[in-house]
Amino acid sequence: MNSIMQGFPYKLYLVIGEEYCHGRDLFWVAEEAVKGGVDLVQLREKHKSTAEFTLIAQKLKRLLDSYNIPLIINDNLNVAMAIGATGIHVGNSDTPPSEIKRLWPECQLLGYSIESVEQLDNREIQFADHLGISPVFSTPTKTDTITQWGIQGIGLIHSLTDKPLIAIGRMSASNAYDVINAGAHCIAVVSAICSAENPKQAAIEIKNEIMKAYAQKV
Repeated sequence: MNSIMQGFPYKLYLVIGEEYCHGRDLFWVAEEAVKGGVDLVQLREKHKSTAEFTLIAQKLKRLLDSYNIPLIINDNLNVAMAIGATGIHVGNSDTPPSEIKRLWPECQLLGYSIESVEQLDNREIQFADHLGISPVFSTPTKTDTITQWGIQGIGLIHSLTDKPLIAIGRMSASNAYDVINAGAHCIAVVSAICSAENPKQAAIEIKNEIMKAYAQKV
């Protein structure tokens, strides 16, 4: 655990996009979340043009840079490279990790979603820096999933790989402790922060549960 966390020290990962903020300012939500303990942010804009996505990403990166928080771009290599993001996150139907590493050797954090146990035998795994367990619980923000992993699924993947694991899919303060305790290294949150009346407080509560679970592991 310790050697993994030295290379991947992030514990609370925000996935944000305009549609998840329900009309509120994305940059305000992101900043409040960072103030509450988010230490890694992924921008997901599935329905924007590359030009629109790039403009939002550039502005968000400037904000996050002021807090020394890395920005990950979801599934758009052109945007990630154009703005000098820290990394990118992709799934099975996106650009393969090996191709990303070839085209963008400067990529520092390459996340890859795991949707079946069989995928762990895929050679692409070796090119990923961390793995997204997607989804732990089914969620309306992601409808094209194969497996709902559950708590037991986290433990299974943890036993089969030494890569850092990011759990995503209806993550909240109510399940963060159990998810970390099962073997995830980081919790990725969408609605529980983006839709919260007070994103900062929501982040604080989730981060507290994560840290409680880590304290139990010592």
